Amino acid sequence: MTDKETVYQNIHQDIIDGCVIGDQKSQFKLYRLYFKAMYNASLRIVNDSTEAEDIMQDAFLAAFEKIDSYEGKVSFGAWLKKIVINKSLDYVRKKRVDLIPIEEQKYRIEYTNNTENDKVSEASIEDIKRCINQLANGYRIVLSLYLIEGYDHEEIGQILGISGSTSRSQFTRARKKLIEELKKK
Repeated sequence: MTDKETVYQNIHQDIIDGCVIGDQKSQFKLYRLYFKAMYNASLRIVNDSTEAEDIMQDAFLAAFEKIDSYEGKVSFGAWLKKIVINKSLDYVRKKRVDLIPIEEQKYRIEYTNNTENDKVSEASIEDIKRCINQLANGYRIVLSLYLIEGYDHEEIGQILGISGSTSRSQFTRARKKLIEELKKK
């Protein structure tokens, strides 16, 4: 790193520093540390294993090309995941898949805490994954970004180019649809 103050202390900083100077062994080590998580992050968005692998590879290449711009304000994994998510969303947009096929005003839904309707009897993780993968792209993406990737609705809105309230509405409908599908199992 340069003289910039590092806010986040990476446990693999020596490997990152090796990547900054273009050391291929360091690049391979970094790839091995993060490839599974980055592949899974992409797969949850694009829902296609071959495309997710290609996107993950492209993201690593892009990260290695601009690794000197990594400032250490967040963990390296978070920085890399943002690249992967952006590339995954770019892929979905290029395929002309409707991310959020709604108009915000038309579908505004209030959240009600009706636990009786939300109960799902003992669903396995595999059932949940399968049902998530069967959701419409917009639902699956918002659900994945919120529940799995840990973004809040304002961040999801910025990523997808929608408002935070649209993200919340989309998440509510996705959650409801997921519960309906799980109840069928």
